[in-house]
Amino acid sequence: QLHVVESGGGLVQPGESMRLSCVGSGFTLDYYALAWFRQAPGKEREGVSCINSREGTHYVDSVKGRFTISRDNAKNTVYLQMNSLKVEETAVYYCADNVECIDNPEYWISPNIAWGQGTQVTVSS
Repeated sequence: QLHVVESGGGLVQPGESMRLSCVGSGFTLDYYALAWFRQAPGKEREGVSCINSREGTHYVDSVKGRFTISRDNAKNTVYLQMNSLKVEETAVYYCADNVECIDNPEYWISPNIAWGQGTQVTVSS
């Protein structure tokens, strides 16, 4: 069974930055592709970024140039650095393991995806 736990969320002002962490347990993270999703109030969950086992990455268009996904296999952790945050990016951010990390976020969710519990990110003045 795969398990991931997110942390690092909280309240930030528009234009500020935040880094989220996703720690894996019950598996060796090195061999898996992981992704960050988010679900804003009243909206469907969307893929934000993913990283594969070879550190190849993909991003949804709206965050390109501002967000950076990375992994530290020694710490069994994946990060999402979010810069210049916007109010509309207020959402619960979820980490997921065992994804299909391809260029189209609509296809990241695989039958055996493992979801974290989510961490709230609130962007507000």
